[in-house]
Amino acid sequence: MRTPSARAGKIAAAAATPVAILAASALVWQSSYAAFSGTTRNSGNDWATGAVSLTDDDAGSARFQVASMTPGQTDTKCIRVTATTSVDGNVRGYAVNPVVSAQGLENYVKVKVTSGNGGGFGTCDGYVEDHTVIPAGTSLKQLAQVDEYADGVGGWAVAPGTQSRTYAITWTFDTTGLTQAQVDQLQGAHTGIDFQWELQSS
Repeated sequence: MRTPSARAGKIAAAAATPVAILAASALVWQSSYAAFSGTTRNSGNDWATGAVSLTDDDAGSARFQVASMTPGQTDTKCIRVTATTSVDGNVRGYAVNPVVSAQGLENYVKVKVTSGNGGGFGTCDGYVEDHTVIPAGTSLKQLAQVDEYADGVGGWAVAPGTQSRTYAITWTFDTTGLTQAQVDQLQGAHTGIDFQWELQSS
């Protein structure tokens, strides 16, 4: 068997050197990748919604049911609204379910709504006004145009917890400026409207 010449040995050694370097580099790269691995975690993330609730003390009853109304007649009654919420919110009032009469009676029933403390559905005794919600002289027809929360009145800001506010509602059958014939045309007429309070979170 022939012994490799000195020249052949040098060529083989030179060829083997790059392979050895590449192999060593691969080992270093793999070792570096393992050494620099790392993780972190933000654990326990959870989301829960807040809750809002709005009630009143009328037990589902109508605030006004007036039969045989006559010109100039007026009355005031109260209702107490309670908000229970775990988040900041705002309570506004607006009209729903307006009843339009053929004679236009809704133009002559005027309302005023104020808010304050004390009193409630059974009586306004102890009621203390602190804010005008709907100014006096607002007709039911005008009130019917405030028909959604975005345009609602009152602007009662509530904080987390339970709090109450009383609303005093005054209505007047106002025929000021009408002739006797025009007043007579309103006989037998019927109109109506619901006033709704809504609480939305901020």
